[in-house]
Amino acid sequence: MTQKLVTKPFIEVLSGHRQASPPMWMMRQAGRYLPEYREVRAKAGGFLDLCFNPEFAAEVTLQPIRRFGFDAAIIFSDILVVPYALGRSVRFEVGEGPRLDPLDSPDKVSTLAGAIDLSKLEPVFEALRIVRRELAPETTLIGFCGAPFTVATYMVAGQGTPDQGPARMMAYKHPGAFAKIIDVLVESSVQYLLAQLKAGADVLQIFDTWAGVLPPREFERWSVEPTRRIVEGVRKVVPGAKIIGFPRGAAGMLPTFVERTGVDGVSIDWTAEPSLIREKVQTKVAVQGNLDPLVLIAGGSALDQAVDDVLANYSGGRHIFNLGHGIQPETPIAHVEQMVKRVRAFKG
Repeated sequence: MTQKLVTKPFIEVLSGHRQASPPMWMMRQAGRYLPEYREVRAKAGGFLDLCFNPEFAAEVTLQPIRRFGFDAAIIFSDILVVPYALGRSVRFEVGEGPRLDPLDSPDKVSTLAGAIDLSKLEPVFEALRIVRRELAPETTLIGFCGAPFTVATYMVAGQGTPDQGPARMMAYKHPGAFAKIIDVLVESSVQYLLAQLKAGADVLQIFDTWAGVLPPREFERWSVEPTRRIVEGVRKVVPGAKIIGFPRGAAGMLPTFVERTGVDGVSIDWTAEPSLIREKVQTKVAVQGNLDPLVLIAGGSALDQAVDDVLANYSGGRHIFNLGHGIQPETPIAHVEQMVKRVRAFKG
């Protein structure tokens, strides 16, 4: 008796095969807009407590798959678990976001550990194993990390800032110290991503949320080059690893990013110019995105039009339907259902 071959539409797109109906998921799809998520979060206590409880993290990862039938689940975690596994103090203040002990001088940077302690991240790997067992075979499981530049912005400032000025200033004034942070994060990210693949992840995404604040020269040095090194490091061990990059806010520099990094796909935010992406990016890799999260809150005819625009812009090539960034907590569930129904009805 022959075993039925299971295909994953999401991976098919990343492998070079356009789908008539694009696979879809949402960044931050496990989140506060879902009442079932809020229930688990209340049981877990703090945010990191939820991240490091494998059963709870697996449960919230699976919730949007059960409710909406997305083609991919992304493991519930946070980009700042890497600094935590490097021995840094990481905490989340209610209503204020993450807080770390800042590495805001070369002397402090010299205290940074040189290697990641993966044992501290075992709860993440166990959550991946649980989710993989529960997911349907055709549903893709995504592991992820923050890109070195974005993670470094929090490590240098000790918190999020409007323009990532502290990290950018250190990169200008003390490039050697900043490069040390980046180098440690590159190697740590490679090890972390490889462990996620071993635990059951099918695809990896590298989130460079703050790449768009960098001028072109710094973008190549601090976003493109570290991402290239991570991709190269992962593929040295797992040659066929599928990797998506997301240098948010850097759409004009995406052709360089794609050419230099070797990623299989890129996420684009809602400000991307469609013709540039179609002609300079989508001809080379898969494109993921790029519905404005605010129009998902608005709903109605505006949402229908925005969904249609995304499909019209990118369905001619390899496309994964997604938002241009994470879903907002105040998003009505009915609007997500409206979006899913419209995308699923499309046969391009």
